[in-house]
Amino acid sequence: MDTKLLDILACPLCKSPLVYDKAKQELICKADNLAFPIRDDIPVMLEDEARQLSFEEAQALHQ
Repeated sequence: MDTKLLDILACPLCKSPLVYDKAKQELICKADNLAFPIRDDIPVMLEDEARQLSFEEAQALHQ
């Protein structure tokens, strides 16, 4: 994931900054507890494509 691109991307729903999860190839919005997939090095920033983080994943992010 290009760090310059990551610096300008924001959650399409709440405009919060995103956290890059390299292992899962996802961009995480902590505010909405959503994970946006990255496919073929392209972030898919659509609400319908995002997955809801589990309670455990959300808790780990907020610690």
